[in-house]
Amino acid sequence: MNVHLEKAGSKGPLLLCLHGIGSSSAAFAPQLAELSAYVRVIAWDAPGYAKSPDPAHPLDLDGFADAAAEVIRAHGTSAHVLGVSWGGVIALRLAARHPELVDSLIVADSSAGSGTDPAKAEGMRRRAAELAELGPREFAERRGPRLLSPDAPPELVRRVVDTMAASVRLPGYAYAAEAMAAADLRAELPAVSAPSLVLCGDQDRVTGVGASQVLAGALHKTAYVIVKDAGHLANQEQPERFDAWVLSHLRITDRLPETAHLPEQEFTSCL
Repeated sequence: MNVHLEKAGSKGPLLLCLHGIGSSSAAFAPQLAELSAYVRVIAWDAPGYAKSPDPAHPLDLDGFADAAAEVIRAHGTSAHVLGVSWGGVIALRLAARHPELVDSLIVADSSAGSGTDPAKAEGMRRRAAELAELGPREFAERRGPRLLSPDAPPELVRRVVDTMAASVRLPGYAYAAEAMAAADLRAELPAVSAPSLVLCGDQDRVTGVGASQVLAGALHKTAYVIVKDAGHLANQEQPERFDAWVLSHLRITDRLPETAHLPEQEFTSCL
């Protein structure tokens, strides 16, 4: 499946970045800039998002996971996979469905899927109609600010809103929303064998700390980190802290040189 990719870095293992349901590869600008000194970073525009063409047929969660698997196969034999929010749900299904392709997981501000709660699933399914009614710009203006902490700088809020407005469209967003609404990964999480880092902003108002704790508790080989002073988009709001934890995880799982200093006053536990 043809998708648009942003790439940076020419050495080291492959890190594939999967964005949230209202975003694109632009969400990983800080990681493309920083982590590419240590690994080869690829960030996708999911099928039907931003610069990627619309898929030829509707995609469910397996379809998005298989599309990510195609990206990995086209660039090597396996990859570390970083997924934010909806991207984290795709990453977890990818690891369960294609374990040979996933060296490790970094799952940020994510959940086991909206299918774990009927009210959340219903709300997710309503989003496509909301996008159709409002259009991408007003849709983004309403939803974007909540993805960050209340104290996020205005320029970051504007960048997040602009990225969403430029990224979401139908039918791709509708396929993604339905995939998320139908997803309940709780039963398959214990079977995921890849070592995992689960991160969550301490001020995440979307999925929240509790949803990340569910993931961390169910996965076998897990480190769990709270990122201070960050909302749902911790990788964009606190990129230095976020990237330091990712590099630490990669150093452990892929024997990268110890180059990152871990931020102080953040909680991490191995489960």
